[in-house]
Amino acid sequence: MVVDDSAVVRQVLAALLNEAPGIEVLHAVADPLLAIERLRVQWPDVIVLDVEMPRMDGITFLRKIMSERPTPVVICSTLTAKGAQTTAEALAAGAVSIVTKPKLGLKQFLQDASDDLVAAVRAAAKANVKRLVQREPAQAPPAKLTADAVIAPGGRAMAQTTERVVAIGTSTGGTQALEEVLTSLSRVSPGIVIVQHMPEKFTAAFAARLDSLCEIEVREARHNDRVVPGRALIAPGGRHMLLRRSGAQYHVEVVEGPLVNRHRPSVDVLFRSVAKSAGANALGIIMTGMGDDGAAGLLEMRQAGAHTLAQDERSCVVYGMPKEAVKRGGVERSVPLQGIGAEIMRQMAMG
Repeated sequence: MVVDDSAVVRQVLAALLNEAPGIEVLHAVADPLLAIERLRVQWPDVIVLDVEMPRMDGITFLRKIMSERPTPVVICSTLTAKGAQTTAEALAAGAVSIVTKPKLGLKQFLQDASDDLVAAVRAAAKANVKRLVQREPAQAPPAKLTADAVIAPGGRAMAQTTERVVAIGTSTGGTQALEEVLTSLSRVSPGIVIVQHMPEKFTAAFAARLDSLCEIEVREARHNDRVVPGRALIAPGGRHMLLRRSGAQYHVEVVEGPLVNRHRPSVDVLFRSVAKSAGANALGIIMTGMGDDGAAGLLEMRQAGAHTLAQDERSCVVYGMPKEAVKRGGVERSVPLQGIGAEIMRQMAMG
């Protein structure tokens, strides 16, 4: 089902999705109230939803859907500062992923981005949305770069320091999972660095929302921010984040660079930098998400002496990234989402 007040969007989206093998558009309607009428007749597997619409906004409709019958929802929203905050709320309400659209040249954009849209719908159809009551790779570029494109392998961290660092990587379903983990932490938690696959301009609003809910400080990372107990830094969308150590202090570098594992920020880039700068003084955690970003980096962390965890399959929205990390041998233990906060606090006690 496509729900959007723009006739152009409904027409183009319906045509593009109907052309994709295995996808059929049951309904394309102008607002949530019309959608509710159609849902009484036939319920779709995936809903593509705008946010700002007449009669009922998309977030209210999303919450209604998730409370009545959890269904994979892809947000198709205009990328503005206001929209970033709105979309962060939508992710918190249970949306699986985001496809951004411009205000101008909309029809041409949708046609150019057809592969991304189809990939987003296919990924949503596989999501375990019952775990929700976030941006997946679309059409792959010709080459899939590794963390080597941003940070060289090798190098050893100090054997032991007084401060511990927690590195978390996640993707689809991660917005809700991170909220559950971070809201469970006290102010004496270790410093945390996070990569959540998310488009540029959305991470600031996401971090601000978490900061309002958590006892710890949560913010979008800035270049040279210190990593200190009681603070979580989220990599900005569109840039990589690396951990560095200078003397007795940890800080982050926020850098440009190519897509790694088709993502920027990349979990592998963060995890490799943590392996090099923190080594055995770190805890690596890979959580819900599609693909394999982070699997190689988590193995490097484990080989450097860090403790490593994966979110277990039962509690994941998409058991892709954790599964691949387990397969490659980078995971010491798999734990349910509800237990990750306690593991982080245990890491602090080890310091």
